[in-house]
Amino acid sequence: MDAPLQQPSTQFLSLEESTQVDGALLSSAEKFLTRLTISSLKLLKHIAADYGVAVEDLTTQQLISWFEKDAKIRREEGIEASYLKW
Repeated sequence: MDAPLQQPSTQFLSLEESTQVDGALLSSAEKFLTRLTISSLKLLKHIAADYGVAVEDLTTQQLISWFEKDAKIRREEGIEASYLKW
């Protein structure tokens, strides 16, 4: 069964980015870490925009609070209402 396509705003690695990582001269573990890092940067940019701050100004507490808020939305309104779709 195919996974449903995610909206562009919630897809953390584009097809082009994935292809670039696949073509890199990296081990499988390094490719995984690269994908994770690219996805994390995109998520941090989204969270920073929600708070109206620069990524480098995000605090640990803001990150925790954002994840708590998104998890609460997922529990109360369903996965489609949350930002993270897992």
